[in-house]
Amino acid sequence: QLRQLFGNAVPAFPPKFYLVMTKSMADERRSQLEQYLQNVTLDSNITNSDVFIGFFRKLQQDTFKIQTQRAFLDVYLADGSNIRLDIQTSDTAERILEVTLCKMGLSRELIKYFSLFFFQDHDDGALSVVKKVAEFELPYVSLQSMKELHCKLGIRKWYMDPSLDTLLMDCRASLNLLYMQAIQEVKRNWVKPTEGQMQELEFLQENANKAKFLELIREVQFYGYVRLDPCICDYPEGGCSADIYVGNNEINCCIKLPINQTKEVSFKINRLRSWQVTFLVSISLTDGEEDTLELRFEYNDSGTWQWIILYTKQ
Repeated sequence: QLRQLFGNAVPAFPPKFYLVMTKSMADERRSQLEQYLQNVTLDSNITNSDVFIGFFRKLQQDTFKIQTQRAFLDVYLADGSNIRLDIQTSDTAERILEVTLCKMGLSRELIKYFSLFFFQDHDDGALSVVKKVAEFELPYVSLQSMKELHCKLGIRKWYMDPSLDTLLMDCRASLNLLYMQAIQEVKRNWVKPTEGQMQELEFLQENANKAKFLELIREVQFYGYVRLDPCICDYPEGGCSADIYVGNNEINCCIKLPINQTKEVSFKINRLRSWQVTFLVSISLTDGEEDTLELRFEYNDSGTWQWIILYTKQ
């Protein structure tokens, strides 16, 4: 159906194996299908088409056996408050985002700067951003399928260039959203202000000077970056834990060394060529099975293609 609509803009579908597949053949086939989906979703004309959205809407509902019906859905803001929506279980993330932001009074032309995310609040006070919700995804269905993770649906800005904040400052609703997220990131230690910056930020917050607060925080290290959960890396030696920040065309790793020191390493990235997520199962004699998530991606640094691999325990 996509071929009929978009012709050669749709990449060639991976060929099938007509004989019994070995494990290596199955792994190769799976990798080819993942690459195919990555290539298809690069074209927004395809992902916004009725054929694409309709296929994945039906797939999500059939997989989790959820019929289209009326339901209520809570969308959380960075300050912990929430907006309750009266929705259909088949509503896409794009639709839910638009309704939520319009309800908040956000200008329609600014909606593209925000997105829905799934996140987790942990007992120790930590916050994990699980993933960005795809526009064609059905948030109600996804939440039902992730019940054991106790995820919430929230709104966050969706760009990594802090200078774009200036485009949103004249709208009260977008100003409030940026301010709430900035406050949250300071409280969670996702950004790294100097002592002087921290004192000035606290003063501006006490005086509710949102515009000045956002102007100052744009100068703070890691503001505008996406912070990933701590993971394990093998640099500069095996078993080191690291905090990962992605933004400003770089991946910054704050690595905790065994000697209680921190080493900061930055990988400058001009372009990503491919990425892959793999679940690995390791056996621990004391704790049973442990799931590990492997994220690998190929990036371009000064004309040379290189791989980065990150591991995190689930």
